[in-house]
Amino acid sequence: MPQNNLAIAFYNLENLFDTQNDPNIFDDDFTPKGELKWDATRYAKKLNDQSAIIAEIGKEETGGSPVLLGVAEVENKKVLNDLITTEALKNLNYAFVHHNSPDERGIDTALLYKKDYFEVLESRSYSLHLETAEGLRDFTRDILYVYGKLKDVNVYILVNHWPSRREGLEESNPKRILAAKRNREILQEIQAKDPEARIIIMGDFNDDPQSVAVRDHLVSTDFYNPMIFLLTRYAGSLTHRGDWYLFDQIILSPNWMKAYENPLEYVKSAIFNPAYLAEAAGKYKGNPLRTYAGDNYLGGPSDHFPVYTIFKTEPS
Repeated sequence: MPQNNLAIAFYNLENLFDTQNDPNIFDDDFTPKGELKWDATRYAKKLNDQSAIIAEIGKEETGGSPVLLGVAEVENKKVLNDLITTEALKNLNYAFVHHNSPDERGIDTALLYKKDYFEVLESRSYSLHLETAEGLRDFTRDILYVYGKLKDVNVYILVNHWPSRREGLEESNPKRILAAKRNREILQEIQAKDPEARIIIMGDFNDDPQSVAVRDHLVSTDFYNPMIFLLTRYAGSLTHRGDWYLFDQIILSPNWMKAYENPLEYVKSAIFNPAYLAEAAGKYKGNPLRTYAGDNYLGGPSDHFPVYTIFKTEPS
């Protein structure tokens, strides 16, 4: 039965690595003999847990799973194929778009899509050129660009995973500002050929909606960030040292908001954070139940909650 409401989502999968050593990336910890003792049993559990979660995102509002799902921290096409062929997803007709990026850890972004709702017409990756303090190339994740038809509507999607705050907030800010500016360059390209383009910018920005890079360099007056209302002292998509953050966001061009004659009209945004995704008790109760805390295996699905948006379609 066709869905009259559709969900579009984003989920950071927290180091979804296979168990094989790839000599070209720093994945040694994620092998059976590595520091994290990452083996077939742990890998299968993570895949099954995450696929069961994906199948439920937005289901309450739509009756089905997301028609589009951006993901971050995936190693390669193998893990994506293993994910969409799990028991929970194998009958939902998912495919994916993925391009290898030069990130030293080997983690990429990708887009999962339901083939009966979305047709891919074009995809490519855009590199982000960063340098270390010594002037050397600092390799990071590419920006994934996908153009296609969602229910016969042309849609442009950018999937991001911006540089982390590991060096410190102020020290790493310039890198995320450069990532925001790189997105704006891509947006200019899109809008030059299609002034009415429907655009979705999604990802783990390693910044909140009110952070400088997002607020001042990405979301101008020509875009709308509905995620700005979701971050509170008590809720977000991830935690660090007791504080909530909303690094995971889905940002929209304003034509999704049109109230009349709109084949895909924005309805709401939300964090998908049911109790079974969180720590059940103790000091970290309510926090996302992560796979690892340092070297300690916790067996959770991810250190991030997924986020999603709901769109209303014209009744068929």
